[in-house]
Amino acid sequence: MKKELVIEWKHIGKDIEHTCERCEETGMALNAVLAEISMLLEMEGVSVRIIETVIENDAVAESNSLLFNGVPIEELLEGIEVTTTPCGSCSCITCDAETECRALRYNGEEYEAIPPDLIGRAAAKALEME
Repeated sequence: MKKELVIEWKHIGKDIEHTCERCEETGMALNAVLAEISMLLEMEGVSVRIIETVIENDAVAESNSLLFNGVPIEELLEGIEVTTTPCGSCSCITCDAETECRALRYNGEEYEAIPPDLIGRAAAKALEME
């Protein structure tokens, strides 16, 4: 039976080329990870579907998030905490300097963009491959 991995990427802006810097970096990291593991997933009988959900600028708290088969990355991987950082640090084109944008904290490090290693681990966890 073929498995499916559905990854939803939520971000502000109209597309990957017209979003904030941190969302763009997350989108590029997601694409890079999938390019790297797509052959392995195919060999395992896993199809991958990406859903890009553009959200309104006033929903910035939901922006820059990834869901794997409907489960947010922070629920899949133990130790990830959702936090915020000032938007000025991400050169956001849609927010002002007082806006707090979504970020992640993991193992004492803060990430404005979701790093490739966490994306890969979350994909594996969602597929119960870990």
